[in-house]
Amino acid sequence: MKTSETIHPDHSTHSVVTSNKWVMGSIESVKYELGVFLFKGENASIMLQPVNDHIVRVRMLLDHRIDLRTTIAVQADEFIEVDVRLEESSDVYKLILPAITVVVHKETGLLDFYSADGDLISREEEVFQSGRGKYGCRKQMDLDSHIYGLGEKTNFLDKKGEKYDMWNSDVFDPHVPEIECLYVSIPFLIHFRYNKPVYGIFLDNPGRTSFDMRSNDNHYTFQIDSGTIDYYFVYGPDLKDVVKRYSGLTGRMELPPAWAIGYHQSRYSYMDQKEVIALARNFRDKQIPCDVIYLDIHYMDEYRVFTFDPIRFPNPAKMIRELNEMGIRIVPIVDPGIKKDPEYPPYQEGIKKDYFCRKMEGDLFIGNVWPGASAFPDFTVEEVRLWWEEQHRYYTDLGIYGIWNDMNEPAVFNATKTMDLDVVHGNDGNPRTHRELHNLYGMLMSMATQQGLKKQLKGERPFVLTRAGYAGVQKYAATWTGDNRSFWEHLSMAIPMVLNLGLSGQPFSGSDIGGFSHHATPELLARWTQAGVFFPYCRNHSVLDSVYQEPWSFGSHIEEICKKYIRLRYRLMPYLYTVFYEAHKTGLPVMRPLILEYPNDRSVHNLCDQFMVGSNLLVAPVLRPNTEYRVVYLPEGEWVDYWTGERHEGPRHILAHAPIHVMPLYVKAGTALPELIDDQWKPILNEQATVTLSIYPGVCSSESYNHWYEDDAHTYAYEKGVYNLITTTVTTDENSLRLKLKYQLKGLATERNMIDLNVKWMCFVPKAIDVITSKGNETLEEMGGTWSYEEETQELKLHVPNPFVEMELFVHGLTNQNFS
Repeated sequence: MKTSETIHPDHSTHSVVTSNKWVMGSIESVKYELGVFLFKGENASIMLQPVNDHIVRVRMLLDHRIDLRTTIAVQADEFIEVDVRLEESSDVYKLILPAITVVVHKETGLLDFYSADGDLISREEEVFQSGRGKYGCRKQMDLDSHIYGLGEKTNFLDKKGEKYDMWNSDVFDPHVPEIECLYVSIPFLIHFRYNKPVYGIFLDNPGRTSFDMRSNDNHYTFQIDSGTIDYYFVYGPDLKDVVKRYSGLTGRMELPPAWAIGYHQSRYSYMDQKEVIALARNFRDKQIPCDVIYLDIHYMDEYRVFTFDPIRFPNPAKMIRELNEMGIRIVPIVDPGIKKDPEYPPYQEGIKKDYFCRKMEGDLFIGNVWPGASAFPDFTVEEVRLWWEEQHRYYTDLGIYGIWNDMNEPAVFNATKTMDLDVVHGNDGNPRTHRELHNLYGMLMSMATQQGLKKQLKGERPFVLTRAGYAGVQKYAATWTGDNRSFWEHLSMAIPMVLNLGLSGQPFSGSDIGGFSHHATPELLARWTQAGVFFPYCRNHSVLDSVYQEPWSFGSHIEEICKKYIRLRYRLMPYLYTVFYEAHKTGLPVMRPLILEYPNDRSVHNLCDQFMVGSNLLVAPVLRPNTEYRVVYLPEGEWVDYWTGERHEGPRHILAHAPIHVMPLYVKAGTALPELIDDQWKPILNEQATVTLSIYPGVCSSESYNHWYEDDAHTYAYEKGVYNLITTTVTTDENSLRLKLKYQLKGLATERNMIDLNVKWMCFVPKAIDVITSKGNETLEEMGGTWSYEEETQELKLHVPNPFVEMELFVHGLTNQNFS
């Protein structure tokens, strides 16, 4: 029997008359109200809101009503009063800020952006409708344009020629260059042209959005599937400026505890308490540093979060206490799915207090995940976040300082792989569907987790790791690149993924060392460890049915290589910690593409098989099997081989010899590199640590500036000024060296009465050392210091009294005939 459905119009093959192409329409009027300028168009209005001198918010309003609401990604304190004026001519309006001018074309409503000097920064070509409730914006792109940022995306550094969607997705397989969605969505694009002003576009829409840099060489497009076009134009003019300003807009990371940036070990799963203890003892017995061991889902009682399996882990408090005494933290996995179980307290309480996600009609959303049928907290509601915070007291009472948030895209075992799109979130009084807020869910979970830990840890800094996130996730958690594979291609791909995350405001990220799925090989583990110890987040992790890939899993030869590089990470911890401090203060990434430091070098615009750590270390991993040589590009300046002291003058390509136990590593000449020196196999970074400043002077006349930051490495006392910040200036001439050390802030008491300076690979033989302090001129010996010179290694060792505020050391000598 046929019904009326038979003649549904969608079944018809006849053409349907459609309306004319949608356009913004001409601008009819403009008004200033509530700190914004509203340009009323025929079909929509444009809201221009100055955020500061360099950032303007652009919002399309179909109902012509001013709406100042933002997502939680945006920092309210970034909005300041701006000296702005509006000028009108026959065909345009000009909104003039101190750094940029926005030109609004009266006939079309399209926007152009100019610098204060009158240079065109960006030209808008079209604002269009691509479907019901779907709108897009098209902006000019040149042949010389390069696109960076866009968060966690595969393929190379430069995203020109690519197309991506922003939709947090649980992607176990495949991680390939053309995949458009992964776990973290950061809709922030950086448009770069050689020797021209740089800008960024932050499209603040947590529904599905897309960025298309592929379809046309002359423009790129961004589109929304729900909500409205709401973006921030972030002007540099330099690349670093754009990153700093964007990270200020979305918030900067807190300084993590030092243990969180150590080496981490994980597996899906270490199956019981006995195996975890044995693992920890193995690290200690083998003298391989390790700060964290993870517990994957098998630690739980039938995968219920906030529980321990009573058979596998009969005494978690005792286990955690023993590990803490060994200096190892436990970080357990916590997923958002709450098992549907009337005898399970979190489920009982969530039902009674209506904390779980529901449909508009009131039906509870139930999705299958690891524990089976599960409910999901509505993290968009503050009361629910506070409840989630309190749940973590279960862990902190056991002595746990860090939490791993997983499956929080949210991932669901169903056809769509996520929560039903018609779920309605409370959104703190502004209800929205899951379709509109999907990309925020995981970040809000991590926000609640982090804030709960902060309240419960009595001044200790917590650590949160999240798989899913949105713009601003750096405020709450570190991220990793998810379920990669033990493929050489995935080792290569990890570098540009983490580099672009850093350019997108997330400085604390990394990939699973050795690869998560499939089977690591001995050589791959060695090479991945060499690279991975220089990533901001450093964790070895593998899947349940793969071969074990702990550092010792492939015999003594590979173990010694892994041990050497893991210990190198700890040796360099004072430098790494200083770069994390810079990321906390400025938003600049820890792990950097060379273009960030050398934007005027065309050779580095898409270079992503090597990277910088801070601005002083250049890391060039080997990314192919059976490879003993690789080409390394050294940019402008003088570079010193960390292992041999060989000097190279850039810009140039060199062929580096890299047998399996060597990863090419270079130090920029003029660097003062703080290194942790300790007779113990696992030195601990704190205010009492023995730190040596290793100086890498240049050959030619030059002057370089460096910083060394230190605090207690585990509390929030640094927020009150309890830290030391020392600047070093290294000035070289043909046969003299000047070292200037100055405390910019001396707020942390230490027991360090002397400071060691090791000048590496000297280009002359020192003969005398003079010191200038506030007390006057003395020789180093007269003020109680000592020095020695090893001609074979060309190393000058200085032992200098520490209680200074400012000191200059002058090293005089003769040209070293052995230097080459």
